[in-house]
Amino acid sequence: MIPTQRLPVSLTPLDAALAALLRGLEPVAPAALPLAEALGGVATDMPPLPAHPSRDVAVSDGWALRARDLVGASSYSPLPLSAPPVWVEAGEAMPAGCDCVIDADLLDQSGPMVQALAEATPGQGVRRTGSEIAEGSFVFAPGRRIRPLDLLIARAAGLSTLNVRRPRLCIVNIPAPSGEAVTAQLIAESARAAGAGVVCSEAPGRDAASVAKAADASACDMLITTGGSGVGGNDAVIAALARRGEVIAHGIALQPGRTAAVGRVGSIPVLALPGAPDQALAAWWTLALPVLDALSGLRPRQPVTLPLARKIASSVGIAELVLVEKIEGRWLPLAVGDLSLDAIARADAWLAVPGGAEGFAAGTPVDAYMLRD
Repeated sequence: MIPTQRLPVSLTPLDAALAALLRGLEPVAPAALPLAEALGGVATDMPPLPAHPSRDVAVSDGWALRARDLVGASSYSPLPLSAPPVWVEAGEAMPAGCDCVIDADLLDQSGPMVQALAEATPGQGVRRTGSEIAEGSFVFAPGRRIRPLDLLIARAAGLSTLNVRRPRLCIVNIPAPSGEAVTAQLIAESARAAGAGVVCSEAPGRDAASVAKAADASACDMLITTGGSGVGGNDAVIAALARRGEVIAHGIALQPGRTAAVGRVGSIPVLALPGAPDQALAAWWTLALPVLDALSGLRPRQPVTLPLARKIASSVGIAELVLVEKIEGRWLPLAVGDLSLDAIARADAWLAVPGGAEGFAAGTPVDAYMLRD
């Protein structure tokens, strides 16, 4: 069978493909999302927060008193109290005039008068107004991803929504002859972990008309296809994308992942990923993630620089993806250009050797992007 699509003689450099995807992109508009939906989104400008707690509260269960009324009290010299103590529970507002909380066994109530058996300092056992969140503070820095701890602060401050950017990503799986969709599932899970809102669908067939019908970019900020980007007899994704919009480059100088393609449907960036998991991951890390970051308004990802435990040999003319493991303060290469599932599972980070380099000598400090927190 004659292939319906072919790779060009000259592959497009990885940097050029990424620049084409990023050209003219702006961060998506922020939306006020309920807290549970805001998790993983990227914070935008937030209003100043109210003080928390809004008034002095007890840190633990005990007796609320005035510290000055306990001066000189000890177990050897109990001090009668001039006013009856007030019992408070943890988190309860402090009674007027009280500025400390002491343990239950520090009062002697066995006699006709209640006596204190210990001194206290003002603020002991008390969480002061605004000690957790200062009045008017800005806790959520724009450009930072919302974490579970941020939601704790938002709930404590009484917020019900957060202003975040969450790009909409449409993933269209091109059905494999085996019927498996593991790569599409992998990319969808990776996209959700990267803070995107994800909608998944599957083309009804592998022919160009079926793929073009499924590749609707009207309701998303980025369109990704998985599978059908190669030169097999029934691979037709590139022809389908040409019907929908513009194919900028098919064949990226990236190993693995050379059959990936980039394009546009109107102003929407499109990335066609190969069907094999390792090839799709390579293109996802090097091409898709930077696009999602730009759409999210995320601060640039910072690599971790460590020396190599052993050399990396690479082919000139094509960027090669390398998986590395962090061992004793060094990057240990696990795989270069051919990523096994075992290496993917063990890897702590990845790096791409530029197409113009032959690799790196042992001991060379290199930048790698973390795959684990």
